[in-house]
Amino acid sequence: MKKPLLVLLLLAVAPCAAWAQAPDSFYLEDLTWQEVAARMTTGTNTIIIPTGGTEQNGPAIAIGKHNWIVQYTSGAIARQLGNALAAPVLAYVPEGSVNPPQGHMLFPGTISIDDKAYAGVLEDTARSFKQHGFHYIFFLGDSGGNQDAQKAVAQKLSKEWEAEHVVVANMDAYYADADGAAFVKTLKLGGDDPQAHAGFMDAAESMAAHAGSVRADKLTHYYAKDSATTGAVGDPDGATAEYGKKLLAIKVATAVTEIRSITGEKK
Repeated sequence: MKKPLLVLLLLAVAPCAAWAQAPDSFYLEDLTWQEVAARMTTGTNTIIIPTGGTEQNGPAIAIGKHNWIVQYTSGAIARQLGNALAAPVLAYVPEGSVNPPQGHMLFPGTISIDDKAYAGVLEDTARSFKQHGFHYIFFLGDSGGNQDAQKAVAQKLSKEWEAEHVVVANMDAYYADADGAAFVKTLKLGGDDPQAHAGFMDAAESMAAHAGSVRADKLTHYYAKDSATTGAVGDPDGATAEYGKKLLAIKVATAVTEIRSITGEKK
């Protein structure tokens, strides 16, 4: 039996109507330029620039660890703030000398750029968002090698734009993650340092942020004396996605508090 012409027309138009709706997303790359502009006219004045890293994470955790974690947290932070967007993750960061290889560059898969190149990318990214009219620009770094350049660029640009009331800041408390570390210690897991490279917190957060990123059969204590061959120094044994969800929530809450302390905005 043939469908009436009106029904066929409705079936053809219905998907288009759904596509026309702006997504309920706080990730910049999910939006069109018109949707970004619309958000800004209704109060979105904050941009979060997440930085990860492409580095080895020992035998148990895949190379994209930092990128998955900060992708997750940046979007969650922006959503909680309500007036913010999360920019695409910067995945290429300083990871050590390339030639001769040092640090994480001693292990296949790691990608490293020097501090000057990294600072240049951060600065140009921030200048792009300032040009579009964002008043608050935050660097959200999930890796230690990112922090110095982020702090330096933030200080430079905040001073340059002080008269225009544009603020650039590095999220120091987010990276320190003292509350997360304290939580793991209450569990009596993670060894002496739950924040150790490829340790408990890294494994649990990776599990929660990106399914399949952790090799469960290789979750064992990795000692510093063997790090030259394993690339890991922590104790991820006992890590689970449920613990990871709690840890990610702690990181998000820390960043939201840190950002509101700078912007002066309340809940």
